Amino acid sequence: MTPVELSRTVLHAVRRAVEAGELCVEVPALPARVSVTPPGPGGCGDYATNVALQLARPAGQPPLRVAEVLRPYLDGAAGVAGVEITGPGFLNIRLDRAADAELVRTVLRDGARYGHSDRLAGQVFPVRVPYDVRAEVLADVLARLIGSQGGRVEVDHREPVTLRPVPAPEDPAPLGPDAARWALLHPAPHDRPRITSEHLVQRESNPLFLVRYAHARTRAVSRNAADLGFAADLGSAEDLPFGSAEQAERIEQAQRIEQAAGIEQAAPGQYAEHSTPHSLLLPLLADHPRLLASAVTHPRPAGGADGTGGAPDPAAPSRLARHLVAVADATLTFLPTVLPRGAEKPSAAHRARLALAEAAGTVLAGGLSLLGIDAPDHL
Repeated sequence: MTPVELSRTVLHAVRRAVEAGELCVEVPALPARVSVTPPGPGGCGDYATNVALQLARPAGQPPLRVAEVLRPYLDGAAGVAGVEITGPGFLNIRLDRAADAELVRTVLRDGARYGHSDRLAGQVFPVRVPYDVRAEVLADVLARLIGSQGGRVEVDHREPVTLRPVPAPEDPAPLGPDAARWALLHPAPHDRPRITSEHLVQRESNPLFLVRYAHARTRAVSRNAADLGFAADLGSAEDLPFGSAEQAERIEQAQRIEQAAGIEQAAPGQYAEHSTPHSLLLPLLADHPRLLASAVTHPRPAGGADGTGGAPDPAAPSRLARHLVAVADATLTFLPTVLPRGAEKPSAAHRARLALAEAAGTVLAGGLSLLGIDAPDHL
């Protein structure tokens, strides 16, 4: 369960308590969104929310009483393994680990097709572009994204033009095919792309290098694990999280992760101070299918009646590129936890972390492929 999904679950529990008459709060006073963060000092579980403190005044009840009312509505909800109340009324939520393990299994099972669907099956989307290299590349990636959802794009150069991004200031071809595509796709379509040699720099400050390097590192970790005699295996769902000692050691590293601009989800920067590397990576992997599906705005259901079925979103390629940067950043933070250290023997936890690392590499490779960019195993 991602932080966004958990926030919705908490909000649903609040509304159910209000509808049942156990919490007397006027509808306008209900929060539109609920904040969930990893627990602070004295907390427990995976996430905590202060929603009971928020609702105490409008409900005319002490925060602790509000928390007691909400607890049974949260406890047992899909993806929630348990709820504890701490402090003045914080609800501490323990997630069902099987959900995390199932996410990783799904990515590894689906491979490069993770996030693909047939939701746009039978739908055709016309895209009219000018004779411009950036417009052509954007149209190509939109066709790939919509194709991943079962739809089809027909590109032509007739008027009126429906896709007209800000053109590149110069020919990107000298950068080479991969860097040229990234230079055109990473900025939002209304922003002018930078056609400079910075896209060729072999440093993590270069977003394209960061994404490809993170992918290559996941492959290297798999090779190193094989040399040590172990392979990816999720085993028990409890093997995926870190132990508390290692969690404390990794907190500072986890602070590197920031929300990928333009992606609607809980911002890692809001809770990185208390997060672990895997807790930042898993929500990004879980969000990948939504990113792919967002290539079309307001689509009609597959097999639905004829009519307006939405339109390709010109910003979708840029969103995917930025999403891959966020996944890469979280992956590089997580990878140091995968292999045993020194004389340490490979454990079930190491095998589970290796599975998560391979899932991250799969998402990075699949995303780059949809952008038409190579994902080498060695850099």
